[in-house]
Amino acid sequence: MLKITRLPLGPLATNAYIIYENHHALIIDPGGDFDKLQEFISERDLNVEAILLTHAHFDHIGAVEETRKAYQAPVYLHEAESNWLSDPSLNGSALFQIGEIKAAPADHVLEPGIKEIGTFTFEVRHTPGHSPGSVSFVFRNQRFTIGGDTLFQQGMGRTDLPGGNRHELTKSIQEQLFSLRNDMKIYPGHGLPTTIGEEKKNNPFFN
Repeated sequence: MLKITRLPLGPLATNAYIIYENHHALIIDPGGDFDKLQEFISERDLNVEAILLTHAHFDHIGAVEETRKAYQAPVYLHEAESNWLSDPSLNGSALFQIGEIKAAPADHVLEPGIKEIGTFTFEVRHTPGHSPGSVSFVFRNQRFTIGGDTLFQQGMGRTDLPGGNRHELTKSIQEQLFSLRNDMKIYPGHGLPTTIGEEKKNNPFFN
């Protein structure tokens, strides 16, 4: 049975997610604190198949390089942010007093559609607005979606960072996320999970 675990990591407690089954795992958004991530993986004897990034802002990529090297796992990222990993002015780390964050370029480009990695199958949806290359990972059969900084519990992602666009973000949520079934669980980049139905009903940005 497919399992998902949320680990808040890094200076902004960014949610990293580990999706695993039969000792195989995907890591989504390793934002920092590699030792905590490594401990979780080691305790469960998981083989990391890939590192998926919802987007390349600094707080989501802080442990990308350590994770990639430790597990020899390829990194996947949307092409709109292909040069963000190595550029602190684009990934935002140059704007904050945290030190510059850099990583080598992604190994593979994420494109919208059904994706198979190892034993995992999911859908990639392009959900720009918070950033140009933001994507959401839809695990339809398990009824959960990892949405990065797109949709939050009674909130939505900020759009005041480079590449942000409020109109695009609203459109992404309405067309790409609100089109999912109401009982679809949404795991955001920060904070606790919610559901599509709850956000359609209670999110102040859409009511």
